[in-house]
Amino acid sequence: MMVELTASGDADQAEARLRQALDEHSLQLFARIDHAAGARKADVELEPDVLLIFGNTRVGTPLMQADPRVGIELPLRMLIWQDPDGTHVGYLDPRELADRYALDGHQETLERQSAVLTKLAAAAAG
Repeated sequence: MMVELTASGDADQAEARLRQALDEHSLQLFARIDHAAGARKADVELEPDVLLIFGNTRVGTPLMQADPRVGIELPLRMLIWQDPDGTHVGYLDPRELADRYALDGHQETLERQSAVLTKLAAAAAG
């Protein structure tokens, strides 16, 4: 289930706040996917919509050692988008990974990831 927050300002401002929060938490930004830019290249209009993929290899790798299939879900990611209702920040709660993969003994890691995502989303939302 997606956790969603309403953000102040536009998508660029929310992304800037998220990037700053990533730096403050010593998380590496692995990729940025600009869905709206991709849509424009196909001559299709899309409101601002950007996905940031980030994480800490020391945290995620033990999860993949426990169950390599969880690699489809990692690294962590956060979506920032705009629609007529405003700007939004959303992420999937990593605690739900325990229901889909063999991650016995890693609940504390998933809890910590969830707590960090909560802080990052709040920072991005402003």
